[in-house]
Amino acid sequence: MQVSYLPPPAHGNFEVTGACPHDCPDTCSLVTSVQDGVAVKVHGNPAHPHTGGVLCTKVSRYTERTYHPERVLRPLKRSGPKGSGQFVEVGWDEALTDIATRLGKIATRNAEAILPYSYAGTMGLVQGDGMAARFFHQIGASLLDRTICASAGGAALDATIGGKIGMKVEFFAESDLILIWGSNSIASNLHFWRHVQTAKRNGARIICIDPRKTETAEKCHQHIALLPGTDAALALALMHELIRNDWLDHAYIAQHTLGWDALRARALEWTPARAAEICGISVAEIENLAREYGEACKADKNVAIRLNYGMQRVHGGGNAVRAVACLPALTGAWRKRAGGMLLSNSGVHAANKATLQRPDLLGERRPRIINMSAIGNALLEPGGPAFGPQIEALVVYNSNPVAVAPDSGRVVQGFAREDLFTVVLEHFQTDTADYADYILPATTQLEHWDIHTTYGHTDVLLNRPAIAPVGQARSNTEVFRALAQRMGFNNPCFAEDDLTMVRQAFGDTLSFDELLGKGFATASLPDAPFALGKFPTPSGKCEFFSQRLADAGQDGLPDHVPNYEVPQAGDIYPLAMISPPARNFLNSSFVNVKSLRDIEGEPLLEMHADDAAARGIASGDTVRIFNDRGSYRCTVRINQRARPGVVNGLGVWWRKLGLDGSNVNELTNQRLTDMGRAPTFYDCAVQVEYCD
Repeated sequence: MQVSYLPPPAHGNFEVTGACPHDCPDTCSLVTSVQDGVAVKVHGNPAHPHTGGVLCTKVSRYTERTYHPERVLRPLKRSGPKGSGQFVEVGWDEALTDIATRLGKIATRNAEAILPYSYAGTMGLVQGDGMAARFFHQIGASLLDRTICASAGGAALDATIGGKIGMKVEFFAESDLILIWGSNSIASNLHFWRHVQTAKRNGARIICIDPRKTETAEKCHQHIALLPGTDAALALALMHELIRNDWLDHAYIAQHTLGWDALRARALEWTPARAAEICGISVAEIENLAREYGEACKADKNVAIRLNYGMQRVHGGGNAVRAVACLPALTGAWRKRAGGMLLSNSGVHAANKATLQRPDLLGERRPRIINMSAIGNALLEPGGPAFGPQIEALVVYNSNPVAVAPDSGRVVQGFAREDLFTVVLEHFQTDTADYADYILPATTQLEHWDIHTTYGHTDVLLNRPAIAPVGQARSNTEVFRALAQRMGFNNPCFAEDDLTMVRQAFGDTLSFDELLGKGFATASLPDAPFALGKFPTPSGKCEFFSQRLADAGQDGLPDHVPNYEVPQAGDIYPLAMISPPARNFLNSSFVNVKSLRDIEGEPLLEMHADDAAARGIASGDTVRIFNDRGSYRCTVRINQRARPGVVNGLGVWWRKLGLDGSNVNELTNQRLTDMGRAPTFYDCAVQVEYCD
């Protein structure tokens, strides 16, 4: 097959296959229609089985994002106070030379005073942390612990089943009972929901477990609205009932698990009555759920659990994922391809990250590691023997930390430091970009090469540029190559182009011709990965008891770990708050796309009628939500999505679009989870009052 590597032509009508870059388990294959060099439409690739020609509302508007009138198209240099959003246009050469000079001077004093900050603005292996990682490794900059989304759940899976591996998503269509646990799949995993609908039409029962009555919960047969941070208690009570009623697969337990006796003793402490009090649900709900799950497994039916990351954003989030991950091994649900569990399948992709990121460039240096979830504290740390040097330079790409990081009042204080040199690679003048010394215009997914793995299915996708870069936008890789050149980095790896790096990502383990021809290739994974055990743990078994956790000073068994902030009647902050994403945004991405923002309307707090009545609040009022960390004003909507005692602050709006120039993260905290060093966004106590 003849495949062109040339840039997209400026004339003619054609279609280009690419990949959605965003932090979503679906990782869709995109087809961009181009007319005379202009992208006129983005739609789902009908030839890709997982995409099936369907895109979410957000990404179907991608041309609106690419050609947005407020897109940054030239380098900008700060001309006013930090945070003022005042900039003047400068040339690329001036910007890159000044940035390289200033980073070089800081690196000469102490390279660890430089910090990169990035996450999943693109999930691409090349534009994400390919050339950028090489650049910062060569400098010897501080390393970033990228924890803000999934690290608690990842650590829990690693400790229990050995890694991020689970069911193939397409086999949920064959399941007889599906538990959707901590996931608003309609909003955040649309293509999984398609398989759920198939199963439902075939008679499957669908149960949603979530503090919020989401769009997904509304369309399930049952919704169990437990309190935030109590998932482990529910899972342990389910184990109690599985044991008491002998809804167990004793052969699977004996052959393929480790630590059964200890887990059995732990689970028998968790009666449904005990868990019900903690979870804020009824004993009957727990007993009936256990019966449905246990009897279906005992009857040799296909029983599946779809977890998502919402449940792990609390103090005990890792333990919660561990507890749920034990259930399929107790019942032998793993024996069937339509049974078991899926949180993430990113572990099936054997990408050559060391080749792409070149950690060998560090040499013997071992820079400190700074947790991105505590960036507010890190930027305000004066430095010293315990912490290391004060952060003097911050380079932000693929992220908007001023909007998305917890405890954003402190994040803003840190970014506002006049002595902090900040460079932001961006499409738009985000909340974070307002605090930059330089904003460098970045390409969108339609304008560069990349290669993508996924965590929701098992394909690898190639992204080909459909159009030339708009304005003076440059890809992340091009920017870091240019900075490396100006800083005198002469290692040949800094001269490698994007296509070379794309090919390096998997080497000979995937057919690059297949990727070029179809746009995707399927990674190898058995249909039922743990039917015969063979878990990628040290023991080769599902580890109910983890010696690795015990050796690290943690509990080797899963347990309920209470939230840091557990509201009680009479407390000064008597309401729990979670901050799930608004349906038409993806974290803070797409907030400035007018058609999507018009659908969302405005920043909202969802509140139950009982809690509102006790405070004299009516739907549509402006309310102030507050705690010791700060306050946030927005409109309240009284509805059944919020359960009593819990309010839902929908995020993540840009701060500058809020009533007071703030968003819901003004209230969240920087404390970390029990494992995985992840943030605890949904572990948050607040008070709400009417605001005239």
